Amino acid sequence: MNPALTDVIEYRKSGLSVNHVVGCPLDCGYCVRHLFDNFGLKTPRALMSDQEAFYLLVNHPSFLRDVTPLQIFNRATDPMLASVKPHTFAMLELLDNAGLRNHVLVITRWRVDADDCDRLNSFANIRLTLLVTHSGITDPRIEPVDSGIASNSLRTAYEQAERFRAVFYWRPLVPGLNDTDRHLAEAMELTRFAHATVYTGLFYRDQIRAYYQAHGLPEPYGDTARRKILPGGLEQRVLAAAASRTGGSPLFRKTSCGVAYAHGMADYNGHYGIRELCDICPSAQVDRCSRAWARPDPAPVAAAVAGLGGELVAVTERAVMVKGLDEQRRYLLQHTHGYQVHDVAKPHHRNRHGRADLGWTTTESETSPC
Repeated sequence: MNPALTDVIEYRKSGLSVNHVVGCPLDCGYCVRHLFDNFGLKTPRALMSDQEAFYLLVNHPSFLRDVTPLQIFNRATDPMLASVKPHTFAMLELLDNAGLRNHVLVITRWRVDADDCDRLNSFANIRLTLLVTHSGITDPRIEPVDSGIASNSLRTAYEQAERFRAVFYWRPLVPGLNDTDRHLAEAMELTRFAHATVYTGLFYRDQIRAYYQAHGLPEPYGDTARRKILPGGLEQRVLAAAASRTGGSPLFRKTSCGVAYAHGMADYNGHYGIRELCDICPSAQVDRCSRAWARPDPAPVAAAVAGLGGELVAVTERAVMVKGLDEQRRYLLQHTHGYQVHDVAKPHHRNRHGRADLGWTTTESETSPC
């Protein structure tokens, strides 16, 4: 097993992630498990007890009570698999019994039934969001799991949700694979069964490309990228489909935006600074985020950046620009300040929404860095 998997706490953009169960039989060809050499581990197994993992999580140097968003089993397994679900609920119970008010994200494409919803509704303190991943991909070589399982889970979760929130996690959108008018229409129907809808593209890294090539799968792109790929033309079709529907939950480009909206809160990632992200958000949510968003004072930010081993370059009207900090340390700053934190060496181009450059038309406005 990749030694990286034994470090069960990892800071990711949507939160501090706990992953003490490893292994998944679902075999989605584009899964991030390829990045950890974990795709061959099909049987879930626990690396430690839930209590031990809980202790590591809440005592992690980056954990802030009631502030740090948390994620459960989003790297190496699915949290709602039959053998994993007891660990998922045990971790949720430990977090809730501790009286924590942190956001907690559970992401699944598997079965969620009424009994599961009863358990999810039982947690009184944590701000719990169930994100149900649905792609509509029908090629079994790429996604052998029937998307009907996810659509049924989403409907059940939305209809039963009381204390938790259900988000339609529409991903990955891939040209030529799940972007027909029929696919878009089916997705628009599913937006009716969610408190928010988040859409996103495909992580197409070298390890995933190698898997596609080894198995003779049609490659979606001619190159790989560090960021998710979602071409501008496909996004425009998605937005056009959303504009023509009647009813349904609002669409968001970023996970934290959808989660925050579902709970009636401001985005904890400070995306309001990247103002073009907000052009599809409900006006009430934009107002909510604008009230919570404030450009931080450079002096304490510089001290915090230096304390983490990096260097502050600038605090702009859009983001804190730093160098010398990896993603995990940037996310810590981002969640602490509620303000975007970008690496100056990896600029975010305007209007591309933090996505890869593949599939976008080059214009002056798009290629100027934030």
